[in-house]
Amino acid sequence: MNKMNDKDFIDPITLEVIREGLISTVREMRITMTRIAYSSVLHEARDFSCALFDKDGQTIAQSEDLPGHVIPLPWIVRTVIEKYKGDINPGDLFIVNDPYVGGTHLPDVTIVYPIFIEGEMILFPSMRAHWADVGGMTPGSISGRATEIYQEGIRIPPVKLYIKGEPNQAVMDILFNNMRLPDQRRGDLRGMVGTCRMAEKRIREVVEKYGKENLKKYMQVILDRSEERMRNAIREIPDGEYFYEDYLDMSGSSLDPVIIKLKLTKEGDNLTADFTGSSHWVPGPVNASLAVTTSGVFIVIKSAIDPAGAVNSGTFRPITVTAPEGTILNAVPPAPTGAFSEIRRRVSSVTLGALIKAIPDMLAGDVKGTANHTYIGGYDPRNGKSYVYYEYPHGGVGGFKGGDGSHTLACYNSGDCSSIQPVESLELEFPFLFTRCELRKNSCGDGKWRGGLGMRREVNMHISDGFLSVVSDRNIVPPFGILGGYSGYGNRFVVKRGGELVEPSPFPGKITNFHLLKGDTLLELSNGGGGYGDPLERDPELVLKDYIEGLITIDRVEKRYGVVIEDGKVNYEKTTKLREEIKNSRKWFPIVEQKDNEYEKGKRICKINPNDAKKLGFKDNDLIEYLSESGIPLRAWISIDERVEEGKLPLGEMGRKILRINEKDKVSLRKVETGREEKVL
Repeated sequence: MNKMNDKDFIDPITLEVIREGLISTVREMRITMTRIAYSSVLHEARDFSCALFDKDGQTIAQSEDLPGHVIPLPWIVRTVIEKYKGDINPGDLFIVNDPYVGGTHLPDVTIVYPIFIEGEMILFPSMRAHWADVGGMTPGSISGRATEIYQEGIRIPPVKLYIKGEPNQAVMDILFNNMRLPDQRRGDLRGMVGTCRMAEKRIREVVEKYGKENLKKYMQVILDRSEERMRNAIREIPDGEYFYEDYLDMSGSSLDPVIIKLKLTKEGDNLTADFTGSSHWVPGPVNASLAVTTSGVFIVIKSAIDPAGAVNSGTFRPITVTAPEGTILNAVPPAPTGAFSEIRRRVSSVTLGALIKAIPDMLAGDVKGTANHTYIGGYDPRNGKSYVYYEYPHGGVGGFKGGDGSHTLACYNSGDCSSIQPVESLELEFPFLFTRCELRKNSCGDGKWRGGLGMRREVNMHISDGFLSVVSDRNIVPPFGILGGYSGYGNRFVVKRGGELVEPSPFPGKITNFHLLKGDTLLELSNGGGGYGDPLERDPELVLKDYIEGLITIDRVEKRYGVVIEDGKVNYEKTTKLREEIKNSRKWFPIVEQKDNEYEKGKRICKINPNDAKKLGFKDNDLIEYLSESGIPLRAWISIDERVEEGKLPLGEMGRKILRINEKDKVSLRKVETGREEKVL
């Protein structure tokens, strides 16, 4: 008997060849799309993702794709399967961008392409690509001030774009008549369809060699073994409940921060992430589907405990994510979702914060935490056509045990996405001059291992005017450091006009159709990564090196790192003395029970005696962080209160759970610097 035809026999070599062949197919999809895509955001920035799914909508293979794109894709594929059950035919092709059924935001358009072999539906190649515009109130279809999804563009339910191989022209006409630059959109769609057809060719080659039944059998083995590997990794995490909370800067319609709360439960080989207590959906773009929330959790867990293993639906099985319907993490119509990526990334930050208590040596300071979607739309007099410029300046990566964070890098939750698009390509396409692109000094989170620096990029409107829209976060509440490390600077977007700075919106990071005049310069200032460990423990020679290379100023060298530099060298005697003085100046407070509400208007409040506030230089509503030996900071806003006993700090039950401390344990307080006081002119 031929063992290959034995349904129970698993040949390890065949298993690996098929597994790698499917992954290779996805990689070839990515290469193909970069070569045939119409828009620069696809062929230069690679803002798209590809994957293969089985007949049940399970992810079988992906490659170096954008996690925020590809991990929610199974929700969309399953929606297509359920909606068209019994009516999926060879040659059909589906299109969808609806955020509430597994989409992300409206510009991320997904196509699903069923492959039939011998009359049986076997696989779905699928890809999600960011289209530079899908209609709506602003060029680029993302607005920091959107209050409902209808302002963000055309919402596409799962519909057949091709029926048995023939284009559904009526649907295409509806779509492209509601989008800016329809010729570009048609070009991008043709690229997506061609990419999926290439995948079909490769899959048929696999079937021709190994047979349909063997392909089906080995796909299930791939999923089961990935699940087993993931469960083994989860078992190494100590059992228990781990809590954290973090904030988005604001909704876009209010200046109040938006809170995300997490209880992460580890039991045996299962993890459950419960986001009960997070904010209700807001009339602003910072809302997302449960699929997006799940991706934010999974990205951190997989990166922390099993970064080398394949990603497929088997690896998803041990992780359960819940969030109450109607919250920002499980949004319902008409919640706008343009800033879904900010939700996903903040969910990752909160998951990171919870995990640090369980496996501190395996984690790092926080990263950029936002997409920094930046759009300029206008008219180009050189060719008489409209344009939409789109990019997303990356920031610094967090420091980690044994190493500093990288500068302006697309980090672990960004996939194979460029940090920034090349100036040469953009200046050919748009009527701009890019007059500056450099590291942003002092933007790193200081620590024993510092975070990476963000960037400073300047875009000059030297030919014509245009309209600026930005959806960003981490402008007010920056990426946190861990184990005593400092926060990185926050993002900032300002306009230089006639030698003066102009704030384009009263809501930092949320800008809608701000009129840029000819001669204006947009300053894109991205944030730095969070630091790891106490900066007083950093090797003084590394501090000197950072200073000489222009990464930090002498003021930062002395105040944060306690290093004294004289004649281009470290004075070790004075450094030892200064570090001791800084360490002794830190004030530690015993904790007492806080009996009233820990939160006001959705944000944590730190009540403090007026004398203590004066000594620490705090004012009402200053953003601060509690620091404890648990290693993770807890953010709050100062409220000076004479009823608080001097020398003590009230902290409620949830705050103590997050910090993993008891009453009468001690904490210190530190003001969070966002970099908004930085002189940029």
